[in-house]
Amino acid sequence: MAKNKYYVVWTGRQTGIFDNWPTCQEQIKGFNGAKFKGFATLAEAQRAFNGRYEDYANQGNAASRKSAGSTVKKAVGSPIHQSLAVDAACSGNPGVMEYRGVYTKTGEIWFHKKFPLGTNNIGEFLALVHGIALLEQKKINIPLYTDSRIAMTWVNKKKCGSKLEETAATADLFKMVRRAEDWLKTNKHSVKILKWDTKNWGEIPADFGRK
Repeated sequence: MAKNKYYVVWTGRQTGIFDNWPTCQEQIKGFNGAKFKGFATLAEAQRAFNGRYEDYANQGNAASRKSAGSTVKKAVGSPIHQSLAVDAACSGNPGVMEYRGVYTKTGEIWFHKKFPLGTNNIGEFLALVHGIALLEQKKINIPLYTDSRIAMTWVNKKKCGSKLEETAATADLFKMVRRAEDWLKTNKHSVKILKWDTKNWGEIPADFGRK
């Protein structure tokens, strides 16, 4: 059996993929109607989160059942087009950084921000929080895609984990970072955050095309 486990929370205080039981438990303990399940690998957890809880509720541990893996693959197919996708780009790391949110179905840009100095991970984090807040504010019930596992982890922890130094050049950026952290700590949201499957789907629609 695999040593590490990942936990998918479809319904809870925060939805997403968690890499330890205590953090997962915080999202579901005492939460009425919580839906969650443990998986042996991150890949299995990601496929499950892109699917429905009902498809996994009665399955055994995904690591010990090969049939479960094949069932999940059939359910994954293609991204949900009625969704918001976010991404960031950085010219140098650190360097000029920007992020944006794009409506997956049409490619329409819903928001775009740019900073004179930042890192790609900070941009991914801010883009994700911006997207969550926008969908909540507008009451738009669609999932949110990111291709950054780091951003998903920081959002789950409600804390930006960057080691970038705060200076006069990054003052505005860190003001946004603190604002994003405060929003996560003071607001509950029901936005379903999904990991974009770059390997099978190509670059995320919000990609800046600079690779």
